Amino acid sequence: MEDKQRLVDGGDPDWMSRLPDELLDVPLWNLAIPGSHDSMSFCLDVSSPVLRSEPCLLRVTDKLFPCFTRTCVYRWATTQLSVLSDQCDLGVRFLDLRIAKKPAGGSSLFFAHGIYTLMTVKEALGDLAAWLDAHPKEIVLVCCSHFESLTDEDHAHLVEFITWVFRRKLCSSQETPTLRSCWSKGEQVIVSYDNQQMILQHPELWAGIPYWYADSPDPKKVVGYLDEQMHKGRPAGFYVSGLNLTEDAPYVVLHPLQSMRKMTSKALSLLLRWASVQRPGPGPGGVNIICCDFVDISQFCSIVIDLNYKRLSVAAPKPVASSSSTAACSHSNQTDA
Repeated sequence: MEDKQRLVDGGDPDWMSRLPDELLDVPLWNLAIPGSHDSMSFCLDVSSPVLRSEPCLLRVTDKLFPCFTRTCVYRWATTQLSVLSDQCDLGVRFLDLRIAKKPAGGSSLFFAHGIYTLMTVKEALGDLAAWLDAHPKEIVLVCCSHFESLTDEDHAHLVEFITWVFRRKLCSSQETPTLRSCWSKGEQVIVSYDNQQMILQHPELWAGIPYWYADSPDPKKVVGYLDEQMHKGRPAGFYVSGLNLTEDAPYVVLHPLQSMRKMTSKALSLLLRWASVQRPGPGPGGVNIICCDFVDISQFCSIVIDLNYKRLSVAAPKPVASSSSTAACSHSNQTDA
């Protein structure tokens, strides 16, 4: 309970509703939005097998030494510490949901990152819908991807549940969403669904959102990669700049006592410094969604949220939140309003 209260007290659960009028008609892909990488990895199940899509050597090791293998995968695959509602309370508005079906899990769908989660998709999305009810002016982007072992029937049932649980909160992919336009229609959810067949059948679903990540454990290479990509020009619609580090097998072998959290903690100073000097907008260097691991152990969310105030024509002080922020962290060719 103390940890949860700390997250709530240090968060920014209604930051979108407090943005100045000057930003209310800006397309959401031209605002700075905090996101969490592998958002559901806080509830990985150490007793579950590794995914079928993992390298053959890892799957063989899992069969021979499951306790050792799964504990190791858990340490490196856990990238978040708190449930989705707590992440949203911190200010996160982009959720990276990697959906999977367990080999012997019946019809239920779960999430996965190396191994499977304890929480089902229905439980997580139901909790998110309840959070949105309590925060009617906040807009969340839900990115559904990977779909490990899902059949066409599974996809159909999943999309049916998404449309049921969010109902009128869904923002159509045919729109150019702004805060004001979403508020006027009661829309709060943009669902990106990385499956072309479902996209063609359901106009309420958005295409997959580009995610820039360096695939490196070195934070200098991460920010260097992002700078290089931005120099080439940003996508016209939603896109993600990933501040998340990526371990590889040699790194894990050379750092047997480390974990993803320790690796991220050491790199946060450089990663957050990069984020703090960015500016949102339609130009070549304009950021949109910025994702990070362990969003609740630093000032990541408040740093990204504050970038939006750089768009104001006249410098104005940021409105003071109800409590100080001490926590972390595609589709359209439209441009800025």
